[in-house]
Amino acid sequence: MDATARFIIPGIVFLLTFLSGVWLSRSGKPLHAAVFTVHKLIALGTVVATAIQTYHALKGGEIQTILSALIILIGLSVVALFATGALMSANKPAYNMLLFIHKVSVFLALIAGAATIYLLTGRTS
Repeated sequence: MDATARFIIPGIVFLLTFLSGVWLSRSGKPLHAAVFTVHKLIALGTVVATAIQTYHALKGGEIQTILSALIILIGLSVVALFATGALMSANKPAYNMLLFIHKVSVFLALIAGAATIYLLTGRTS
């Protein structure tokens, strides 16, 4: 399987995570527990599926510096997403700032992920 095809399922699950996040944000406050749980579980599945496919795509190949930097950026974005999501669900102060960081982290993860997949498409495993 080529590297691009490896990321079809993680891409679909990422889209489901995004859509469930939009659904969650539109469900109002307080956050609906069932929708929030579904969103968290899909997000966790996205991280696991993407990590597995990235590992397989990188296995046996030389890792470029830019690729390493992109993977680190994705990791930091995921940590920020989980942290801000948890803080927003706990009704912590500065909700608007947390939401802004959450949105920026989604954008960074998406851009870095797309660039990573682009760089991996020339690799074979």
